[in-house]
Amino acid sequence: MPLVLATDDTGGPEIFASVQGEGPSAGMPVAFMRLSRCNLACVWCDTAYTWHFDGDERPHRGGVTYARKANQVTLPETEVAAIIQSLGQNRLVITGGEPLLQAPALARLLELLPDLSVEIETNGTTKAPPPLDIRIDQFNVSPKLAHSGNPAELALLPERLDAYATDPRAWFKFVISQPADVDEVLALRDRYRFRPGHVFLMPEGTDSETLRTREKWLAELCVKHGFRMSDRLHIHLFGDTRGT
Repeated sequence: MPLVLATDDTGGPEIFASVQGEGPSAGMPVAFMRLSRCNLACVWCDTAYTWHFDGDERPHRGGVTYARKANQVTLPETEVAAIIQSLGQNRLVITGGEPLLQAPALARLLELLPDLSVEIETNGTTKAPPPLDIRIDQFNVSPKLAHSGNPAELALLPERLDAYATDPRAWFKFVISQPADVDEVLALRDRYRFRPGHVFLMPEGTDSETLRTREKWLAELCVKHGFRMSDRLHIHLFGDTRGT
């Protein structure tokens, strides 16, 4: 099956060059590819157009659903590879939605791009099968806490978190809305023994004012508990827009 991608504002595939805005690679120039579809439903998701389609009754704070046909585009791996190569970047970030839902097609795509370093942004509920796993240099794992609206039995799977916690390629990034959310992160850190230095706390927000306000108290909690803090550079640079 070909790749199912999210669309940008022109209706074309959301593939673009920018700087990585979050996590351990923040500030690096990269090519981005955003895939469509997700197995979770975060109430604050800022890419709801990848999954909250008409007829989906799962809650989202925006209260908007999207026409699937206008927000998805299906392309063969060869065409996607050509677009990515045309951007002239050495590193590819695959995001979503949940990219690992399309693991077989991704493995075929990356066979066509053997010289690129690859990082995948995942919610941590799925695994990359061997043909894909061998081509991934970095996993940006973002397990969803209770404030996401996802039940823990769907969002926090022990088998998957155990596997990522022991993978040196995995970095953990937790979205934080209020100080109490950090208590959940501490409990997960103690349970799964995440690698020191591999855990980021990132404020939830889609505008600079909200991010800066939350970062003031989040920085103190990072210092207190030994976590790293992630900003969202793309929001400061471009706002909450597609293709950035």
